[in-house]
Amino acid sequence: MLDFFKNSNKDASQQDDLYIAEKEQDLPKEIMEKKQKGLLKTGLTTGTSASAATKAALLALLSKISADSVDITLPKGKVVTLNISWTKFQDNSVTCAVVKDGGDDPDATHGAEICSTVQLTDNIGKIDVDGGVGVGRVTKPGLGLTIGAAAINPVPMKMIIQSLDDVLKINNHITKNNGLRVVISVPYGEEIAKKTDNPRLGIMGGISILGTTGIVLPYSTASFAASIRQSLDVGMALNSTTFILTTGGRSEDYCKNLFGPTYPEHSYIQMGDFAGYSVKQCYEKKVKNVIIAGFIGKLTKMAMGVKQTHVRGSHVNMDFMAKLAEESRASGKVIDLIKNANTARHVSEIIDDNNIVGYYDLLCKYAFNQLNSYSNNQLSIDIIMFDFDGKVIGKYQNK
Repeated sequence: MLDFFKNSNKDASQQDDLYIAEKEQDLPKEIMEKKQKGLLKTGLTTGTSASAATKAALLALLSKISADSVDITLPKGKVVTLNISWTKFQDNSVTCAVVKDGGDDPDATHGAEICSTVQLTDNIGKIDVDGGVGVGRVTKPGLGLTIGAAAINPVPMKMIIQSLDDVLKINNHITKNNGLRVVISVPYGEEIAKKTDNPRLGIMGGISILGTTGIVLPYSTASFAASIRQSLDVGMALNSTTFILTTGGRSEDYCKNLFGPTYPEHSYIQMGDFAGYSVKQCYEKKVKNVIIAGFIGKLTKMAMGVKQTHVRGSHVNMDFMAKLAEESRASGKVIDLIKNANTARHVSEIIDDNNIVGYYDLLCKYAFNQLNSYSNNQLSIDIIMFDFDGKVIGKYQNK
């Protein structure tokens, strides 16, 4: 009973944290409108695809007939039908492929072939599932998977086993005389993985077989949030006490140039728009120090506070930016120019052209004040602002 309440409290906490991430997500206007209206097409995960390929391969192995499609039961009970792209018969095995359909989600694995090879073995009653070409191998702790194992997450692994059981229920004589070996593979998976967080997480050589519900929700904050949590877990398992949270690849590169070899690769996390969420996760995981780095646009949105980040695209609140200029003792003329500026970058040009001293540091201080609230003022947070050439133009250090 105590475990039930603990799990319930944990689930509720995660939902609260995801609400923060939802509020921070910054999507193009047309995508956000479709998402809010439920018009984006859902997809199916690599785990669901692997399960379907496995079920089709076992059916073909036993019947010597290829299937055009198979039904898979998702973790919450929904049954979905997946098409089988191709089937290849070999001497003692069958390989089937499913083309992963991510729906309207811009996932790197959309369109990838998820393959499963199934063969009979002499290990009576034993089922062995492994990853082959294009499926990554775990090389770092903190992911909840054994180091050296294939990157097939627990829920997809359970789904793959379930897909085999569905067939074996009506062919139970098979495991009385044989065992089964299943190898999941992804052609070009190693190349696809370079577009994901896998190399950073220490998952080498391919993609991960993922999915907790079996369904891909387009532009899901949950998947991005999970990536942030995983990155923190890996870094902490490798004894990192300081994490550098950046708004993207370019700001991360500038941080690496700034800090040199001071911090290892696993200390860097690209948080995207999810600054408040990331800081809260750092606090909950008892991280000691956080450095947040970005450019004027994203840092301004952080400084404005999460309630105002519904302002989409390149637009930020120019009245807010003008207020900072006033606090920096800018002239009335400069303040008016900022109020009529087009973008945050345009504001930076005005600030630079008029030599307004202290503006960027003040903006960083405001960003700190907003983000610090997500840690109950318990986390050491430093803010760094770069210009677009990688020069540090503003900072705020938590004393």
